Amino acid sequence: MRVALIDYDSGNLHSAAKAFQLMGRDAGAEVIVTSDPDIAARADRIVLPGDGAFPACRTALGEVDGMAEALREAVLGRGIPFMGICVGMQMLATRGYEYRETPGLDWIGGEVEAINAPGLKVPHMGWNDLVVDRPHPVLEGISTGDHAYFVHGWQFRVAEPRHLLAHVDYGGAVTAVVGRDNIVGTQFHPEKSQKIGLRLIANFLRWTP
Repeated sequence: MRVALIDYDSGNLHSAAKAFQLMGRDAGAEVIVTSDPDIAARADRIVLPGDGAFPACRTALGEVDGMAEALREAVLGRGIPFMGICVGMQMLATRGYEYRETPGLDWIGGEVEAINAPGLKVPHMGWNDLVVDRPHPVLEGISTGDHAYFVHGWQFRVAEPRHLLAHVDYGGAVTAVVGRDNIVGTQFHPEKSQKIGLRLIANFLRWTP
């Protein structure tokens, strides 16, 4: 099994690559960090990380020649399991409003809006307890009360409640995990979330939607 971790100059991929490689040993997975759309197109799993601002990440992804098309064909056309992480998850939305309105991939309907948490610090940074809203194979063994590591000032508000798999409480419900069909996304960083994050990665590598 080949896992493509997409590199589009969106931040340091080292820790994410290490976590996927660690869990990939048991799953028989080869994890490849790549900016080559041909490698992404032939992968058995695709992971799209993202750090920074939504418009910058979306622009950077679009500037990798052929990558957006390769991802769409693999994920929407052939049903390859896909995971977005942090801004990589936010880009699944229809649009985002950070700095300016920016079209997303529109794979899961919704919008990325500023976190409104009066009296609390924004960005939302650090550990927070998950609330599991819907069972999902990628969340197997992960329960309400388990905690994950977040760093973000913007949140994905899904259009369809059934696409919200988990949230956290931060001045109100803030989306933590989204999913539909062969697509999942985590607002938190699984590679920084210790046991729970590694469990989620292992579940993703075994997932057969």
